[in-house]
Amino acid sequence: MVLTSEYLSLAGTDLSAYTNKAEVGVEVEEKDVTTYGAQGWKVVIGGLKSGTLGIEFKQDFAAGALDAILWPLLGAVVAFEVRPTSAVVGTSNPKWTGNVLVKELKPISGGVGDEASQSVSFPTSGAVTRATS
Repeated sequence: MVLTSEYLSLAGTDLSAYTNKAEVGVEVEEKDVTTYGAQGWKVVIGGLKSGTLGIEFKQDFAAGALDAILWPLLGAVVAFEVRPTSAVVGTSNPKWTGNVLVKELKPISGGVGDEASQSVSFPTSGAVTRATS
């Protein structure tokens, strides 16, 4: 599959037009529960789950555009939705949803001649779900 129309929504606003990369990552803590009975083998179980939403935005400072949308969200926990394509959710186009803490923004980033973009990473707050309907 080639990603050509990935969908990203933050706080109920479709930000796909400003996004050229969005990735959802989830993990579970590794807890060591090894005892002498394990005969020298390490035994692990899963602990707390966590996740991140990584996004690369193409910046836009026009009235009502990306900067004006994101700035008020700084410090807030907001809903997100990511899909492989902007098509309707289904078995071949699942969606991942949850909440993230907008903990960082980089409104101005880059060097001479670079496009105005920002890469951010927001930690999830609560469960991340996957759905096909």
